[in-house]
Amino acid sequence: MPKKEIKLTIELSDDHVPERIEWEATDAGDGKKLASSMMLYLWDPEAKNSMSIDLWTKDMLLHHMNAHFVHNLLSMADTYRRASNNTALAGMIRNFANQFAAELKKSQEQGPAS
Repeated sequence: MPKKEIKLTIELSDDHVPERIEWEATDAGDGKKLASSMMLYLWDPEAKNSMSIDLWTKDMLLHHMNAHFVHNLLSMADTYRRASNNTALAGMIRNFANQFAAELKKSQEQGPAS
């Protein structure tokens, strides 16, 4: 049976804050690639619960984090549609992602709260 591998390497500061996130995968070409943020979610079938690892580097910009969240929400909608064939519920996730993006844009236009 063929196997694929995804490898994550996290460099931490002395106080355990991620400073560098690198990843490489069997199908992703040669060498390590940089990332500023990662969200990994795994389903534990025995505990019937999700486990997650959410990391971001200290240099991650807030507007990049905002975009990362919007992209992840849209990706979840697509994944849910493919997995369940339930276009209505996938559409709800997509609608929420679009509302979230609109609120982010509105808050950026208004500037920081005083």
